[in-house]
Order: sequence, then C-alpha cells, then structure tokens
Amino acid sequence: MDTLSYKTVSANKATVQKGWVVVDAEGQVLGRMCSKVAKILRGKYKPNFTPNVDCGDNVIIINAEKVQLTGNKWNDRVYVSYTGFPGGQREITPAQMLEKKGAERLIKKVVKGMLPKNRLGRQIIANLYVFEGAEHDKQAQQPVQIDINTLK
Repeated sequence: MDTLSYKTVSANKATVQKGWVVVDAEGQVLGRMCSKVAKILRGKYKPNFTPNVDCGDNVIIINAEKVQLTGNKWNDRVYVSYTGFPGGQREITPAQMLEKKGAERLIKKVVKGMLPKNRLGRQIIANLYVFEGAEHDKQAQQPVQIDINTLK
C-alpha cells in the first residue's frame, strides 16, 4: 500500500471557504441550539476542519427573543461577573438579562462560553450575528437557511 498518497490537508486563511447560514431560534432550547451554532462557527461540520484556523461559517440567528429554557432555568441559573473592584461581584439571571440587555447579549454570552478562550475564539465570535426579530440585514450575503435540529 502506498502510504505517501494519503496526505493530511490543513486549511489556512487563503484556502478556507466561508459561507453564510441562517438559524431560526424560535422554539429552540438555548444550550442545545448554541452548542450546534458554536460547532458551525468553529467549522467542525466541515471535512477540512483545522483547529488553529477560523474555517467556520458566518451564522445569523433570527427570532432570538423566542428561545426557550427548560425547567426553571430562567430564574435559577445565575451568571456571575466581577467588576474588578472590592465588593463588585454581580449576579444576573437569564430572565433579567433578556429583559435588561436583550436576547442578543444572552445568546452571544452562551455561544462565547462554548468557543476557545484565546485569540481564535475572539475572532470566531465576530462571525455571529443575532437579531431579535424575523428580519435581518444580511440578505446581500445570500445566506442559506438550515434546520438546526438535523445537525448532531
């Protein structure tokens, strides 16, 4: 068997084929949807996935305010942040975040937590666009509507 014919192909910035994808968040469970979106953003569904390159697609999420949380997580889950000052620990629940800061901040926070915590992760999160209504301003990119439930 000629083993030299099998070469691992690594993607780089010049060879990556980035597309645009639309995901409808209406009726979706927040964590399950965001984990699949993070995989799309990272490029894990592509055959030429390379861990150190941004090879994922750009994702547009519509109807973000209609996302679901199971159980009593709207009020029981707590996101903790720290201002950097003494006594500056702040807590906020998903319900409070949705009301005060909007669904865009909530979804971006959840997806960002599922990406690498380095320069690549900060670069990848910029490829996520969240819209609260059914309309978005990215029609010029000709995005493809996908059903997030068909992905594993």
